[in-house]
Amino acid sequence: MDASTAGTDPMPRSLTPMAATPSVLPADESGWGFEIKWDGVRAVAFCDRGAFRLTGRTGSDFTKRYPEVGGLAEQLGSRRAVLDGEIVAFDDDGRPSFQRLQPRIHVSSDADVRERQRTIPVVYVMFDLLYDDGRSLLALGYEDRRRELEALGLGGPHWQVPAYHPGEGRALLEATRTRGLEGIIAKRLASRYRPGKRTRDWLKIKNVRRQEVVIGGWVAGKGRLSGGFGALLVGYYDDGQLRYAGKVGTGFDRAARDQLQAALDPLRRADSPFAGRQPQSDAVFVEPRLVCEVEFAEWTSSGTLRHPSYEGLRDDKDPTEVVREDPQPPPDAE
Repeated sequence: MDASTAGTDPMPRSLTPMAATPSVLPADESGWGFEIKWDGVRAVAFCDRGAFRLTGRTGSDFTKRYPEVGGLAEQLGSRRAVLDGEIVAFDDDGRPSFQRLQPRIHVSSDADVRERQRTIPVVYVMFDLLYDDGRSLLALGYEDRRRELEALGLGGPHWQVPAYHPGEGRALLEATRTRGLEGIIAKRLASRYRPGKRTRDWLKIKNVRRQEVVIGGWVAGKGRLSGGFGALLVGYYDDGQLRYAGKVGTGFDRAARDQLQAALDPLRRADSPFAGRQPQSDAVFVEPRLVCEVEFAEWTSSGTLRHPSYEGLRDDKDPTEVVREDPQPPPDAE
């Protein structure tokens, strides 16, 4: 873009990503675009004439955590751009895996970052362009923003722009189900980008039930698990209060258990953080500061997770923002 066509909008220094609402496929798919739901960590990339910065949903700086993604700014050269996407690690079968990504999320030293970068490489999957060389694209429709994103021709060893599928939601959902993927995202082709908002212009449609929950305590393990936790006690916020949602006792390997125990021990407290219904009397309680993700079968009539399995910790979500995610009807179903 030459100086005569360059815009004058200031480049944002920070930006909270737009969020999708849990739902089902819209009956009329013609006005929607569909993407794979990437099982990773949301991240916004700020590329400023070769300089690079990566931030999470809450504004945390991820730049040093995923250094291999920084080559994206070099490819953009003197261009100034803000992109929205997801940091993804792939398993041995080429599927995005949040569990696989876990060791990259929780690193504390440069040496650990370099080692994990070698053993667990990541890819920054980009699905939106929010600012481009002096022009804010927030007011453009999703279809127009995608067109401009694809026109940049971005692609490298650790970043990519996967295709989206206009009007092909059912076919894509079935393809993800066959491959064992989490699901898809539906986006209105005409929808503008609304930072920090959760709207029904974007819908997430899942093949499996997943839910973020807040850890409020644990029950002691027995046998080979004695001396540590046997199951986590979890909940979600409702009207400002933490509601108990049951126990999570599966999905942990040894490394996950050690990591969780080290994080939970300093957070012990004498009283329960849960309001209303309480867990069993021998529970050990903690300050509700840790958020994890679980896969589960369904919600019971009493508001408890049925057969939940631990997927990993999240450090990109404020615990007070964790609510029960029940699918809402798509806009055209009203």
